[in-house]
Amino acid sequence: MSATLPPSCDCSIAQSMPQTPSVVAGKYPRLILATTILASSLAFIDGSVVNVGLPAIGRDLDADGAGLAWVVNGYLLPLSALLLLGGAAGDRFGRRRLLLLGVFLFALASLLCAAAPNLGWLLAGRVLQGGGAALLMPNSLAILGSSFSGEARGRAIGTWAAVGAAAGAIGPLLGGWLIDVVGWRAIFLINLPIAALALLLGARCLHDAPNLARAGLDLRGAALASIGLASLTWGLTVASGRTGTGGTAAAVGIVFLLWFVQAEKRAGENAMLPLSLFASGRFSGLNLLTFLLYGALGGLMVLVPLVLINVAGYSTTAAGAALLPLPVVIALASSTMGRIAVKTGMRLPLTLGPLIVAAGFLLATRIDGDGSYWRTTLPAMLVVALGMAVTVAPLSTAVLTCVEVGHTGVASGFNSAVARSGGLIATALLGTILAMHGAALVAAFHVAAIVGGATAFAAAACAFLWIKPALASP
Repeated sequence: MSATLPPSCDCSIAQSMPQTPSVVAGKYPRLILATTILASSLAFIDGSVVNVGLPAIGRDLDADGAGLAWVVNGYLLPLSALLLLGGAAGDRFGRRRLLLLGVFLFALASLLCAAAPNLGWLLAGRVLQGGGAALLMPNSLAILGSSFSGEARGRAIGTWAAVGAAAGAIGPLLGGWLIDVVGWRAIFLINLPIAALALLLGARCLHDAPNLARAGLDLRGAALASIGLASLTWGLTVASGRTGTGGTAAAVGIVFLLWFVQAEKRAGENAMLPLSLFASGRFSGLNLLTFLLYGALGGLMVLVPLVLINVAGYSTTAAGAALLPLPVVIALASSTMGRIAVKTGMRLPLTLGPLIVAAGFLLATRIDGDGSYWRTTLPAMLVVALGMAVTVAPLSTAVLTCVEVGHTGVASGFNSAVARSGGLIATALLGTILAMHGAALVAAFHVAAIVGGATAFAAAACAFLWIKPALASP
């Protein structure tokens, strides 16, 4: 999972690509698939491993709650803000070139994180990692979707999603073991051999030409979105950490985001995010659902390992293993739920799924320092996972079917960015909790779980209100 995002959520980006396989794909289909899997796995592994490493990082670098929040958000911020720009840059300058550049930057950033002498250098590495991920993720998916057609395309995307889910599941377990045995810096070093193999295979099997005739990049929009999200995140982190009001920074962030909307309106169809997409109320509602649901999930996945390690006395390996039910259940059940949704329509699963997630959050209020994993943590993880499995595939399908065919790529990329932005904002609000210990941490976690449950319930309301029964089936 890329920062708690199931791989199947990104499948829609590959599915939206025109089915025009090149001659190169006919020569190297397996190498192309392997390259895209390796590149994407960097983001999946890193996003799932760092959460279990936060307690160790905090102890070693003497980081407060706000600092720990930025260890997560330093990565999520550029990934959320620049994901659409990374895909557009690949369309213009060549997807192979941007993919290899993204992998190289990710590897360089991982080395910087592993060698970081203090928190500042670690955060710099995390920001560079997020920038690299914003290049490699959309371009690996675009290459995957455009290099196969027909049944081969379905098999390739299915294989990519399955391996990504496995990487996201194994990541916390492997990362926890490495932290216990070697130290937290090792979780960044495991990216290096994966990146090296991706670069080697990509240089050999990927061949596409730049298309400079395409419209220029919306650099102004990307800059405004980045500054706006950064300021808003900074303000919320400061406010939640009780080191200041953060109101000025948050207000600046809102102003820049409104400026971004105005700039995109003026850019029209050449915008990074064409505002014509929002003419569909269904599209707006689905993205609000996405923001709320993945915001709640992102907060939970940061706090659960923290409570298990700092209060319940789990080893980092055990805390990583405790998270396994989530990616495993989603990977095993989401495709089945997607087929059922085609028959029932999208409204029912997109309403029911978040409600189940909300129930899982309420069960999470039973997690403390004394209860058995089997009676407290496992039931909550299973119920949240089941709710996400009900939601993931129908959500991707609903997003693709509520916009015109020419906008499906942008729509799916934006929905993926919104999901990560939800985790970004949720983590920014956890600064105070991340600095707590003992009974205070447990009590604050229970409050956060209740808030997360209410947020998931609001996501269900979005589906019920914006997805009309007559439009439920794609």
